[in-house]
Amino acid sequence: METMLLADNVFYSYQEDNNEESVVLDGINLEVKKGEFIAILGRNGSGKSTLAKHFNAIFTPTKGKVYVDGIDTTDNDRLWDIRQRAGMVFQNPDNQIVASIVEEDVAFGPENLGVPPKEIRKRVDGSLKAVRMTDYIHHAPHLLSGGQKQRVAIAGVLAMKPECIILDEPTAMLDPSGRYEVIETIKRLNREEGITIVLITHFMEEAAQADRIAVLDDGKIAIEGKPKEVFRKVDELKSLGLDVPEMTELAHRLRNDGIKIPDDVLTIEEMVDCLCQLK
Repeated sequence: METMLLADNVFYSYQEDNNEESVVLDGINLEVKKGEFIAILGRNGSGKSTLAKHFNAIFTPTKGKVYVDGIDTTDNDRLWDIRQRAGMVFQNPDNQIVASIVEEDVAFGPENLGVPPKEIRKRVDGSLKAVRMTDYIHHAPHLLSGGQKQRVAIAGVLAMKPECIILDEPTAMLDPSGRYEVIETIKRLNREEGITIVLITHFMEEAAQADRIAVLDDGKIAIEGKPKEVFRKVDELKSLGLDVPEMTELAHRLRNDGIKIPDDVLTIEEMVDCLCQLK
């Protein structure tokens, strides 16, 4: 598969008020293939949101290189090309909604790119259909639920026809129902549209649904692999200040009590299957 995002030995630091240098990213090497769904985990201050902003050229490296579909993010002449290829969805949808009507908000990005009106109409309708918000096309965004607002924000990014969407803790402010709506939307866009997904999250059950997980700690990649490979490292993850999916935690405790349960259980269905096979 072709490479969508590439962080090549990326360092990022800034000067604090006392003139001391604070290192946020410390030699990150990460490749994301086109069509992949990767989740990035890490406790607060680990650098995960900073890395996400590098993939959208909001930040550029102090040292090293970041490439988006082969484009160097330090190339200011291609900034719009980068952001058309890699769209960003933030934690608070209210910070991304700019219009008083849903369809106008989704049209905002394409309008700013100079897309012809007929094409804008097509993109708005297609994007709202993709996130299953067509019935709310004439609604006021501020009257929607949190999950619905976030889906409108995703539709606004989709209308710019990105190949990749980077989501920085998009469900952090949502209730369980809203989180489910957003994650199902993300999975469907990845599965049906082939859009590359980078999900920054602190919900382990969300990360477990990705193709691959990268765990950051102190600006470095501490663990990387498929969800079953990462989450079987329960003690290591806890030492990094992270939890594991509930069923993985249950399996870990059962094994400690001498019950023979596999160490890569992630879901309730897998747990039920394991328990049913016990003699």
